[in-house]
Amino acid sequence: MSVMENCIFCKIINQEIPSYKVYEDDKVYAFLDLSQVTKGHTLVVPKQHVADIFEYDEALAADVFARIPKIAKALEKAFPEMEGLNILNNNKELAYQSVFHSHVHLIPRYGKDDDFSIHFGDHSADVSKEDMQAIADAIKEQVN
Repeated sequence: MSVMENCIFCKIINQEIPSYKVYEDDKVYAFLDLSQVTKGHTLVVPKQHVADIFEYDEALAADVFARIPKIAKALEKAFPEMEGLNILNNNKELAYQSVFHSHVHLIPRYGKDDDFSIHFGDHSADVSKEDMQAIADAIKEQVN
């Protein structure tokens, strides 16, 4: 298992730094995010050190993402007042990644005034059907 010496999440996984653990198995470690954006905000972290999604292979992705529903259902049972759940994975600094050990945020939602929001801009009027096809083709050519 790959570990990075100065990585805060590797230190949490190795019990060198305390955490509020909610789940652990041989592949992942899940613990409460100290910011608690909303009550129950949990991070799901692969035990193998990878910086971001671009370093995952299929096996690691299967291991990590297969655990997400189990932990999400636990959040829902623990907090029946929960009305929804955001699942976020930020990759690289521009995309708001601040700890460079891959992690998935599970953010319970309790209402529109729970101090969490995401904005999706609508640029559909700026993109033609031809542009959309060119974008799709460029991506399709790179999928292995």
